[in-house]
Amino acid sequence: MLSAMGNLVVHFEIHASEPQRLIDFYSGLFGWTFTPFGDAYWVIETGEGSVQMDKPGFGINGGLVPRQGPAPEPGAPVNGCNFVIGTDDVDALFGKGLELGATEALPLEDMPGVGRFGYLLDPDGNVFGLISPVMSDGTNAMEQSP
Repeated sequence: MLSAMGNLVVHFEIHASEPQRLIDFYSGLFGWTFTPFGDAYWVIETGEGSVQMDKPGFGINGGLVPRQGPAPEPGAPVNGCNFVIGTDDVDALFGKGLELGATEALPLEDMPGVGRFGYLLDPDGNVFGLISPVMSDGTNAMEQSP
């Protein structure tokens, strides 16, 4: 018998050496809300339209947990998964991330048929991406022929 759930990603977790520092960073960058759950966990609500326990949505929510060990060293390979955030203005959000303490992991670039994207490292060294269908010339990658 097949499961009604199709092996979709439904939750993410961010590991933090200093939880409050990352709560402040992601709240400031994306407007996410963090709610304590137990002694050492915070539930992340990513915004209106995200998947909820009682309704479908277009994005997922997550959690923030204390890191069990040292933060990634600068230049170290990714050890785990990362997430990519869709946005209407990737250039502005990328710049805001830098202002809030992120560092550039991969500069913004256009990829025909995909969009404009780049990757940042949060203040604790976790990598995450930003992507928009709008290219640097204002065209929409989703409306271009392959």
